[in-house]
Amino acid sequence: MTEPFDPAGHRLAPTRYFEDFALGESFYIPSRTVTEAQFSAFQAASGDNHPIHYDREFCRRHGHPALLAHGFQVLIQTAAGAGQFPFLVEDSLIGFIEQSSRFMKPVYVGDTLYPRLTVSELKPQRTTGVLTLASTIHNHKRELVLEGLQRYLLKKRPA
Repeated sequence: MTEPFDPAGHRLAPTRYFEDFALGESFYIPSRTVTEAQFSAFQAASGDNHPIHYDREFCRRHGHPALLAHGFQVLIQTAAGAGQFPFLVEDSLIGFIEQSSRFMKPVYVGDTLYPRLTVSELKPQRTTGVLTLASTIHNHKRELVLEGLQRYLLKKRPA
């Protein structure tokens, strides 16, 4: 005889709470090669019609070897939902509360990106805590192309 099915128990990982995280712990997001289709999708979603993102000749005239990715197009590669992190905080996440980033090098169509989130700060509060993840993206040439921070408000473990 099998146990009755409960959708709430269908999980990738057990829930973790604020105090279950450690400084330096990393969460890798699968690598992706930036494609022209992604450029088109981003252009359609954002409404950004600047030719630096879709006109090859304009890019070449301005010193770029290929289509230049929009900064936000690069930033979205650090979306925590693309990796394991959100599955760990399904019951403890209150909200994504802050994000900042710096763009260190250009990203072009054809570049392969390697995003990672690393616990860089833990600020406990009374019943919650703020978990800070340092976000980085390296390209296939091992160059850092983005660095930033993401902050999440998490519940502490119930008493």
